[in-house]
Amino acid sequence: MPQDTAKNATLVLDASASDLTRAAQLLRQGKLVSFPTETVYGLGGDARRGDAVAAIYTAKGRPSFNPLIAHVSSVEAAKRYVIWNAWAETLAQAFWPGPLTLVLPLAPDHGISELVTAGLDTLALRVPAHPTAQKLLAELDVPVAAPSANSSGRISPTTADHVMAGLAGRIAAVVADGACSVGLESTIVGLAGDAPMLLRPGGLAAEQIEAVLGQPLASRDIHDPLTAPGQLLSHYAPQERVRLDATSPRAGECYLGFGPYSGARACDLSLSDTGDLAQAAANLFGHLHRLDAQGLPIAVAPIPETGLGIAINDRLRRAAAPRDTPAET
Repeated sequence: MPQDTAKNATLVLDASASDLTRAAQLLRQGKLVSFPTETVYGLGGDARRGDAVAAIYTAKGRPSFNPLIAHVSSVEAAKRYVIWNAWAETLAQAFWPGPLTLVLPLAPDHGISELVTAGLDTLALRVPAHPTAQKLLAELDVPVAAPSANSSGRISPTTADHVMAGLAGRIAAVVADGACSVGLESTIVGLAGDAPMLLRPGGLAAEQIEAVLGQPLASRDIHDPLTAPGQLLSHYAPQERVRLDATSPRAGECYLGFGPYSGARACDLSLSDTGDLAQAAANLFGHLHRLDAQGLPIAVAPIPETGLGIAINDRLRRAAAPRDTPAET
């Protein structure tokens, strides 16, 4: 049942049918609702309504030149808004629902707010696998713009508590349904050019995508204009500085390890004691939130640059980027 203790408080809903109906009603009214996906908690607003999308940017403090991902319930729903192609069909059949976002040319009469696309002629689309997200999107049957539900540039949320810590009082509701299983944002692949291009590494390894396509993914030049979320240099940032490739902590640092680590301090954590990259990905943002609460700089162990390690390192490099660079999330 909803929990609401003040006039402007953020409702905390659960995954019951009645609460998901309430969440859908709020979204239809142009209000903002955070909900879980398998990657991170998203901050949802009706992607057709400019007022709702503008409210997302305001709540997050996100720059409006940065495009958003529209979430839909099915492949059939996705085809209403973009010009579909053979690459999209192949990848959707293999990986949707799941942690993969496809960027495709907008269809005529698409009805998507220009604030979602940041004025581009393409749209980023995803069909999430989380059952609660699936039920909510199916009940709505409209595209939902949903960046991560946190203040812009800060650590992404993988629990409802993370969402409330950053956005309570600024959004209408959050649907609380446990921790996200993947824990990294979706992998984004651009399909509007001459060849499929990796626009952002994420919760689906690029090697898996390439195996299905039967060809390598093209690489984006970091100096290219923004075409998808997750491409600005400073992102996912704790309050204090982050030092990468650290074999041990310095005095006054917390330590985020990978693999067996003998540190016994309260602020020593391991992403995976066994060196499992999937477990490390699932733990990344949650562990960063825990260490961030200590108010100390964070030293991070080396992570293998392979498989999901590529996406983990991408997030860590952005978390460690100088704070005078543009931020996003």
